[in-house]
Amino acid sequence: MNPLLSIFDVLLTPLYILGAYAYGYYVTKKNIRTNPEYAYFTKGLMVRIIGAIALGLVYFFYYSGGDTTNYFQTSSAYAKLILTDVNDFWIGWLGDGKGYYFTFDDFTGYPVYTPRDSHSFFVVRLLIPIVTLGYHTYFSTAVLVACITYGGLWKLYQTFLQEFPDLKKEFAIACLFIPSCVFWGSGLMKDSFTLSAVGWFTYAFYHFFIKKQRKISYGLYLLISGFIILAIKPYIFFALLPGSILWLSNNIVKKINHGFIRFMVTPIILGIGGITGYLALENMGDNLGQYKIDNVLDKAVVTQQDMKAEYYHGNSYDIGDFDASLGSIITFAPMAIFSGIFRPALWDVKNIVMLISSLENTYLLILTVFLLIKLKIFGFFSLIRKNPMLLFCMLFSLFFAFSVGLTVANFGSLVRLRIPELPFFVAGVFMLRHLYEKQSGKKVKF
Repeated sequence: MNPLLSIFDVLLTPLYILGAYAYGYYVTKKNIRTNPEYAYFTKGLMVRIIGAIALGLVYFFYYSGGDTTNYFQTSSAYAKLILTDVNDFWIGWLGDGKGYYFTFDDFTGYPVYTPRDSHSFFVVRLLIPIVTLGYHTYFSTAVLVACITYGGLWKLYQTFLQEFPDLKKEFAIACLFIPSCVFWGSGLMKDSFTLSAVGWFTYAFYHFFIKKQRKISYGLYLLISGFIILAIKPYIFFALLPGSILWLSNNIVKKINHGFIRFMVTPIILGIGGITGYLALENMGDNLGQYKIDNVLDKAVVTQQDMKAEYYHGNSYDIGDFDASLGSIITFAPMAIFSGIFRPALWDVKNIVMLISSLENTYLLILTVFLLIKLKIFGFFSLIRKNPMLLFCMLFSLFFAFSVGLTVANFGSLVRLRIPELPFFVAGVFMLRHLYEKQSGKKVKF
């Protein structure tokens, strides 16, 4: 048996699952009379727990270890310091820790990640109290992570329903049941926390700026979720923040009733929104680190070339060679976006994990092409322009797909890194279908 696993994984994990189910059942019964969407709450929670456990099983018994086991080993080692050296524990959990010598031994175990890797170690800091609550067992901790991070996806689901209340089933699929998001975004991984944080950010932004509900709680959700994204994966902000600002700008434009005035001020408001987004990213340069605007194009070239290296054993794809100029990168945008959303495709499959992802991508590609044909492409852009939330979903998902498809070039990384865009893109497809049906009076089945 793997030394990170023990008999307590078998004994305790079922109890944690039962506790999670009881919690889901309680929340559902409490809310379902006034909020019918809660019919999906327990189902979504249990599916995420299954995804978190499946992730662990695959990494333990198929990959023989990897990121998720490293996070568990590191967080468990730091958490056990409280029993051997309280000072080390507090420095490891809340202090800087860089260059500090910690007293690890056979009892605590030895960490894989160190404070020098700030993005990975921030996840360790988040996991330290969770792994303690999980009694230092991997699968109990995985259940807790799935439950804690589920909140962001549920809030995202409810946010979409605010604008499209008739799409309960469709948005449940988009936010709660996409296989890639369930598998890669539920367990002990960076992606679980960032995906949840994106959901919380969208929820808070919608209520605070779009609905103008100036509650302190929404402001706190924005700050905390934004901080988590910046601390773990700063590049997500390159899609999320500008898209959010343009969402707000377009929402302002939609509220102008006079046609001529709206026509005149639209370019001004959208221009101000775009400039604001750019300046915000520019002023966040220190927080973005290597992802700040001055460096991002150079990093895209370096990262893409690295991902195509031979040590990935052919598990990579090539959209072509580009340089750090804006013109060169724009030329490769269509292929990058296609790769970021729809690959790996069936012709890319080389293992069982890629096969499952490619089946999902093929189905999504068929739906998208079918809808584009129905809307005759130009209708696609017309409907997007008319609905601010739909515009945000498409801007965020397409720009994120462009960023990931341009820089990753490795399928193993792509299937995991692309998951923040999937709920927004799939939800956007359902929004488009709904708006088309309302406009044309025709039902579209897929």
